[in-house]
This record gives sequence, structure tokens and C-alpha cells, in this order.
Amino acid sequence: MIPRDHPRYESLVTREKLVEGVKMGITTLQGLIAHGRGEAFDYILGEKTKDFALKAEKTAVAMMLLAKHPVISVNGNTAILVPDKIKELAEILNAKIEINVFHYSKERVAKIAEFLSNFGIDALCAGDSELEGLSSARRIVDSRGILIADVVLVPLEDGDRCEILKKNGKKVIAIDLNPLSRTARMADVTIVDNIIRAIPKMIELAKEMMNMSQGEIEEIIRTYDNKKILSEAIDGIIGYLEETRRSL
Repeated sequence: MIPRDHPRYESLVTREKLVEGVKMGITTLQGLIAHGRGEAFDYILGEKTKDFALKAEKTAVAMMLLAKHPVISVNGNTAILVPDKIKELAEILNAKIEINVFHYSKERVAKIAEFLSNFGIDALCAGDSELEGLSSARRIVDSRGILIADVVLVPLEDGDRCEILKKNGKKVIAIDLNPLSRTARMADVTIVDNIIRAIPKMIELAKEMMNMSQGEIEEIIRTYDNKKILSEAIDGIIGYLEETRRSL
């Protein structure tokens, strides 16, 4: 049992969930490594949602509100960490949820689908279509979901998939704590934030933005500059490190 007053409580709880996910066959050991890399970036961002992340989250919500076929792509880590929040966000934005994993097997996808069903999620996972130009198992998609999507929310990084999704004419929203990654640099909108903070914030924003006019939502998208956001994220890391050094 992790005491709630532990200074690293949220981080430790997240790790325990991912480890339990491995035992359940939902997350993978490789996924634990990927999480550790992201957590390192979160640490040097101060483990807080910064202004640049809020701008990206607001734009992401705007894009999904205007999308005809928005899809939230879910891998093992996402399924374990924020299943209830993914469901809530999808309902508000009228988005479909699709299981898409790098380390693919029908058995693993079935386990993720069953786990998500406990939260009332009927995830797409037919695996009856493929994205052309992608050799990894990420190419396996559902013909009712990512294949026909115009906007795809991709929690957690995958540069190759991001590139192919864009080549297939889709707008890509990435949640990636690493502003230097190929995913971050290739996505249309990059949310440099921890997924356990980003999804709840997007829910909050979506509730606020539902009553906006189409013109107001379009203006949010029009004035967004992803390169500027990534630059601000890098500046945020530098600023946090400098502040920490001064406090030593």
C-alpha cells in the first residue's frame, strides 16, 4: 500500500497500475520502458500541466469537436491508466475508441477490450483493415475507426504511425511528454503533458467549449502553431532546470 502522503504518490500509483497491467496481459514490459522515458521528461517539466500544454489541449478539443469521424486510439498503457476518463472524453466529443497496439496479438487485444468493457467501453478492435505504408502491427486497424477517421487522438508516442496517419490524410493529436520526439514534431497538435493530467483537462475544456460557436472553435485551430508550442515546452524544461539549479 502506497501512503497518500508520499511525495511521489501519483507517480508510484501509476507505476503499480502498469505493472499490474503486465500481469493481466494488457501492458507490456516494453511499455514500462516507454513510460519511464516519459516520466523522466515529466520530472524535468515540474510534473505540472503548463500553459503550452493547455493551449494544445484546447486546440485538440476544438479539432475533435469539428471532426466528422474523431477516434481515440488506445494502447495498453492508456487502457490501464485512464479508462474511465477516456470513456468520458469520447462521449462528450462523440468519438470512437479503438484499440491499436505495437506488440500485437489477438489474445492481447481481446484482453484489453475485455478490460475496457468493465468501464462501459465498447472498443473497436476488429483488425479488419490495414494502413498502407506501415510495416509494424500498428498498421492493423478497424474499418469503422482509424481507417475512416479524419482526426485521431494518439495518447503516447509512436512516430511511424503518426507519419502514416498524416500520409493517409488524417489530423493527428499526440500526447507526448517528449517534445523532441518524431511524434511530437510530426503531429498537428502535440500535448506535452502527462496523460493522467491531459485527459481530465480535455474533459474539462470540452464541457466548456461545447456551447461555443463554430466560428469561435475554428479560430482556436487557426491561431494554433505546434512548432511554437514545442519551442515553449523546451523553454519550459530549460526554465525548470535553471530554477532547480538556483535552489540548490
